[in-house]
Amino acid sequence: MTIPAVSKSDEGLYKCTNSEGESPESRMSVTGLSGLSGLYPPASLSIRPNRSQFFKLESVSLSCEVQGNSARWRVVRNTERGILSECSTDWGKQQGSSCNVSLIPSDSGVYWCEFGSGEHSNAVNITVHAGAVILESPALPVTEGDSVTLRCRYQGTPSNLTADFYKDGSLIRTETTGEMTIPAVSKSDEGLYKCTNSEGESPESRMSVTVNALMEEGSMSVMA
Repeated sequence: MTIPAVSKSDEGLYKCTNSEGESPESRMSVTGLSGLSGLYPPASLSIRPNRSQFFKLESVSLSCEVQGNSARWRVVRNTERGILSECSTDWGKQQGSSCNVSLIPSDSGVYWCEFGSGEHSNAVNITVHAGAVILESPALPVTEGDSVTLRCRYQGTPSNLTADFYKDGSLIRTETTGEMTIPAVSKSDEGLYKCTNSEGESPESRMSVTVNALMEEGSMSVMA
């Protein structure tokens, strides 16, 4: 398995299985470049709506946000089938700097922006679920201290069914409204989330939390 453009969202515990057995788990960590300027890639991929799970036939807009000329940046992806391609080849429709996609399950995969010279942006994971339940959680990293709401969404109506929320496989909360709010998210909230309700179970998605680098630098200056 190759991750073409690794990002903080790819941090986690990995293992593999084959016909001969199962490996132990190992944690992969991802570090940023040193210095404030190195924390930000030359381009960033934005996703609207900002979530990582979708029902089939829902639409998503992916854009390369670049300071300066974005003309030579393109949205590319690597699907779960291992097919690497760019928008408007056999998927998506390019409209200005955005790539609009009407999603089907085979669109599940990793998406990022790429420049001809090999530069790339952050990457986001998109899961297109053919089942009845998804978890609405941010596809992009959230900033420490922000309020984050996770929603267990049922494709039919009503959508506010009582839901159980899980983090890294363990039940953390049951909500009768079908949504769970973390008032001030912290690094300890990073992990794999899923939800279940009376209609079924969502896939898992990773929520990543970043530290506000400017606030961190400011606090260090005060301490100095």
